[in-house]
Amino acid sequence: MTELSLIIRNEQPIDCEAIERLHERAFGPGRFARTASRLREGVPHLRELSFTALVGTLLVGSVRLTPVQAGHERALMLGPLTVEPAFEGRGIGAALMQRSLDAAREKGHDLVLLVGDEPYYRRFGFKRVPFGHLLLPGPVNPDRFLAVELAEGALARTKGGVSPLST
Repeated sequence: MTELSLIIRNEQPIDCEAIERLHERAFGPGRFARTASRLREGVPHLRELSFTALVGTLLVGSVRLTPVQAGHERALMLGPLTVEPAFEGRGIGAALMQRSLDAAREKGHDLVLLVGDEPYYRRFGFKRVPFGHLLLPGPVNPDRFLAVELAEGALARTKGGVSPLST
């Protein structure tokens, strides 16, 4: 396998169309019905914490972080993390993930939530949210509701419902 010349940069407004096509290929039309998608509805993601991966001029991956309200605290909802299927297994998702978490930590954010596979996200520090500790606004397998603390004690401070951050 040849080495990729991968560039990871902040998402730009010009990337939106390519990212939407990537999400469509990766997740299909049912992606809008997912609980995590509903949390992001109508709330803009934070471009300073959202990144794209490019090989040359081809956009091959994307990660977004969106602010949410978790109980009485603010948190970030990660997702979608998407990699072009032909480029999977090359570390692109991991590179995007690490870049977004590092940027969130640098900007002073305390907690990142996501719905995903614990075996994959564990390497970034994600753990299952204790059952009933935080409640999402729709059905989610509790084994897939994960959090990573960017500041010690952040998860313990956040109890209650998770909702879109009202502006």
